[in-house]
Amino acid sequence: MRPEQKGIVLLFKSAIPSVDRLARACMSVHSDRHIVGSSIRQPALQSMAFRETAWSGTDLDELSEALSTPKAAIKMTAERNTSIAYHCNFISVGDVSVGDCSYEGTIVGKRDGVIDRMTIFLPTQGNMSFGGKREPIYSVPGRGVILEPGNARDTSIFGPRRHLCMFIDQAMIARRLTHMFERTISGGIDIHPDIDLTSGPGLVLQQLVSNLHSGLSGDGLLQRSPLAVSSFCEAVVYLLLETCSHRYSEELARPAPAPAPRHVKRAIDYMREHIAEPLSLDDIAVVAEVSVRTLQQGFRQFRNTTPMSYLHELRMQALRQDLLECDGKQSIAEIALRWGFVHLGRLAAEYRKRFGELPSQTLKR
Repeated sequence: MRPEQKGIVLLFKSAIPSVDRLARACMSVHSDRHIVGSSIRQPALQSMAFRETAWSGTDLDELSEALSTPKAAIKMTAERNTSIAYHCNFISVGDVSVGDCSYEGTIVGKRDGVIDRMTIFLPTQGNMSFGGKREPIYSVPGRGVILEPGNARDTSIFGPRRHLCMFIDQAMIARRLTHMFERTISGGIDIHPDIDLTSGPGLVLQQLVSNLHSGLSGDGLLQRSPLAVSSFCEAVVYLLLETCSHRYSEELARPAPAPAPRHVKRAIDYMREHIAEPLSLDDIAVVAEVSVRTLQQGFRQFRNTTPMSYLHELRMQALRQDLLECDGKQSIAEIALRWGFVHLGRLAAEYRKRFGELPSQTLKR
């Protein structure tokens, strides 16, 4: 674990029983509340968008609305028309949402579309299953589930069921990895869906999410401390990245590279500024004011790659960004050619290995 992330996790692992003390020490400002109907509260959590919503009842259409997002609606139905009931409390703050949900009866959900968030379920009672890409994923007490966007569209709830849940914007995870690796990261990370909640990192994760939710609920003191909330969210993300198995786990386990020397930084800055232009290794070495051999040695030692492979990675990231922002007027081939990718079959295979999906799937988002 890298020093800066280890410090965050250890801080909150030791502070878990004293959330109120932490929040009280951070800030002592009275919060303003605005109530619309009886289910939505928006306290004045300074510098962070905050929203708390509660849903309860037996109406499946209302439950579907509660669990849907603008990009991905979900339809909830009762199995064999059995009686059901639910109570869900969701709190959104910044790039993160947390929830405490309980259900009675057997409820089946089918989602249309893909949410752009990682979803974590931390059960305390009852069973739940998800239709995974290869095989079903089960959530039972003591066993948490981590789902990336698109990994499960079908859901079955077997009540009585209760769980905490957390939703983290995929962009937030990508930003943290980008910071850790000092290179742009985007797309899915292929995180392992199961996590043991009875001990170790899983137990810490459940306690962090529980304290975050309770500290933000009602008149919880965390509402008055954006800094504490931000630190809790950071701790959760780094805990997941540092302790769960995913695409970047092996790289994270290696010692962090030493700070790059000046000539490597000059080369990287030049590549970023001229990414859309034809660049040769000689061009980059001239700007870096070193020989080609010295430049290659510097990249191997401090970036574990070659200068041209680094440039290739930058262009792959630029290609993905263009696909995400495409208005439908350009084809994949046109966008690929803009960034120097002429062999579409080879690009598709490399893109899928790098981002966990095909270029066509990114384009449809």
